[in-house]
Amino acid sequence: MMPIEVQRAAALKPKPAATDVLGFGKYFTDHMFRMDYAPGQGWHQARIVPYGPLGLDPGAAALHYAQSVFDGAKVFRGRDGKLRAFRLKDHCARLAASAERLSMAVVPPELARASIEALVKEEAAWVPSAPGTSLYVRPVVIASEAFLGVRPADKYIFFAILSPVGNYFSNGAEPVRIWVEQRHTRAAPGGLGGAKAAANYAASLQASVEAKKRGYAQVLWLDALEHRYIEEVGTMNLFVRIGDELITPPLDGTFLPGITRESALTLLRDWGMKVSERKLSIDELREAHLKGELHEVFGTGTAAVISPVGGLGFEEGELKIGQGRVGEVSQRLYDALTGIQYGTQPDRHGWMTVIA
Repeated sequence: MMPIEVQRAAALKPKPAATDVLGFGKYFTDHMFRMDYAPGQGWHQARIVPYGPLGLDPGAAALHYAQSVFDGAKVFRGRDGKLRAFRLKDHCARLAASAERLSMAVVPPELARASIEALVKEEAAWVPSAPGTSLYVRPVVIASEAFLGVRPADKYIFFAILSPVGNYFSNGAEPVRIWVEQRHTRAAPGGLGGAKAAANYAASLQASVEAKKRGYAQVLWLDALEHRYIEEVGTMNLFVRIGDELITPPLDGTFLPGITRESALTLLRDWGMKVSERKLSIDELREAHLKGELHEVFGTGTAAVISPVGGLGFEEGELKIGQGRVGEVSQRLYDALTGIQYGTQPDRHGWMTVIA
């Protein structure tokens, strides 16, 4: 690990009070991490600096050709006061894979992990302790070389920022209503869907805005070829419980390989439940609902952990799921994952890293 220079802020920001509603991504800590990449130098000048502008050239390739990837992890303050990061190694590995897909300079996962841990230690006082809160970690790689021309950039910036957060959805863990998108497409086979690229999120915005105008929290995306098979919900992976089978779409490169998804699959199999990674059509889902066999639908993701779905909206009406209540499996997964994250349940899979 290269040495990290620390430049501390002259004045510190007031921290949100324990009684404040943190929301998600509203507050940022006093410092950020940054290092730069250039040919012949590699990654260099690692430093923790006061939170502030990056100073990009207007010709920076990230602004013109979308060479921009990121990831998102969380750090939790346990009841014992210790700070634990959830699957940080895996998040850093996924950041590297995303950068490789966009032909960007890759931050070695161990270097990214050490950099983030150093920043979290510096900002330990910002990690909230109230139930349901955490410190969100956002590592980012962007192309900084100034040029106009379609090719991979030669220069990059890696930076990480931190944000104390509460629940991702304003209604907490209560079931959300989701609009089934049958017109727009977010990602297609062979595209960028499997990378955590900024462009993927830009592609989702119009449909998301339209869904919210209809009164829905997010969008359920269907496949690009037929608009028939379920893929993901908003920015989360999707699970459906039909009868005694839990189904999640297989990883085929059109959506992100979620770390919470993998964690949920591991726990469900630990519990001896029937789990399938297979294609699920919207027609099969409708038929299961008609037969009374559609028991639960829920999303999994870093931000929300588990987000139960209480209704699926279509042009012709809405399917009510689980009588609008949190499902049995959804609740069990939420309790198990958050228990591991806060240190109140045993970490049998070695997912947590004690940082401080």
